[in-house]
Amino acid sequence: MLIYRCRRPRVGGSVASRGIRDKVAIVGMGCTRFGDHWAASADDLLVEAARAATASAGLTDDQVDAYWLGTLGSGSSGLTLSRPLRLPYRPVTRVENYCAAGSEALRNACYAVASGAYDVAMAIGVEKLKDSAMSGLAGAAVPGDGTEPELTAPAAFSLLAPAYARKYGLDRSVMREVLDRIAWKNHANGARNPLAHFRRAVPLEAIRKAPRVAGELGLFDCSGVSDGSAAAIVVRAEDAHRYTDRPLYVKALSLAAGPATGVVDPDYDFTTFPEVRASARDAYRQAGVVDPKAELALAEVHDCFTVTELVLLEDLGLAEPGRAWQAVLDGAFDLDGELPVNPDGGLKAFGHPIGASGLRMLFECWLQLRGEAPPERSLPEAVRGRTLAMTQNLGGGPGECLSFVSIVGSEPSA
Repeated sequence: MLIYRCRRPRVGGSVASRGIRDKVAIVGMGCTRFGDHWAASADDLLVEAARAATASAGLTDDQVDAYWLGTLGSGSSGLTLSRPLRLPYRPVTRVENYCAAGSEALRNACYAVASGAYDVAMAIGVEKLKDSAMSGLAGAAVPGDGTEPELTAPAAFSLLAPAYARKYGLDRSVMREVLDRIAWKNHANGARNPLAHFRRAVPLEAIRKAPRVAGELGLFDCSGVSDGSAAAIVVRAEDAHRYTDRPLYVKALSLAAGPATGVVDPDYDFTTFPEVRASARDAYRQAGVVDPKAELALAEVHDCFTVTELVLLEDLGLAEPGRAWQAVLDGAFDLDGELPVNPDGGLKAFGHPIGASGLRMLFECWLQLRGEAPPERSLPEAVRGRTLAMTQNLGGGPGECLSFVSIVGSEPSA
């Protein structure tokens, strides 16, 4: 059993944040269907998600004091949100942090409320990719020092698979079986989710025979290109029951950006994300979590590629180093397993509209911890009674990324 010891790291070492445990609560959420929205604009998606979030909290737009919008390429200022919502002169801040843009919106909204600056805030994310001729990390290339690898996202993440297999002595056929199993699981979960982009279970044989995209990664190892939006309403915890009788309390919010030296560091072995380990340690410390696998009811992780999920399971302390592959094959992270991971289908099947993905993960925690997920994908008996859930959102690539981890709970701390 992998135990995280919750010591406060020294200044200058790992992440050293005080946190805002139980000071902020989520009282409303909304999420659009993710997928091919050819007939809908980013404006349409934002309006749908925002209206659903305010309605679930019993609010109107003019009762929200401030907004944070996460998007990578679907808008360039707060006007991206204020225009479609016709906001009555409210502060709207557009934030961007690669694929963690939606999570960044949540982090800012929560800290603004915790500080007392605002009573009610909305975090919302959106991306309109399908008709933009873009996929993945869209945006202008920034001039660098010449050391940046010229790799596509699939190519960069494909380096994880052979590195992991070599380090832990896995035969190539076993590694292929593990990646196929992760894809199969997430597609099976997505098939039960009415909001998912891909709502069809895929047989293992079809996954195995799919054409390769990069290295060992095949078609079903890669998350889709989707449109979508998701939103959350946050207030101070003491005010939560004015809006809902089942709030979620924010236990931890941790963001860690690394030095981006992995791509030139000969000691980096492409079997871990140090940024994820740092953000996880900090989040567990903030939330008082010692053994995440035993304490969490579910985990939503950034499975941009199947091999990413495999590595994240170990970086997040949900499996021992070098043992996640066996736990995957044993079904430990299936919907009916010891700890469901990506029960909504994850990026793989729910979809990945970049600015919305972090908040989409939170939306699944909202549904599951409040008992609102449909019966066909409700949590198993093994985790019922647990009141905590985790989201982990990644931006960048192996060796040069940032990681966000949140922990939310359905009960305030004793």
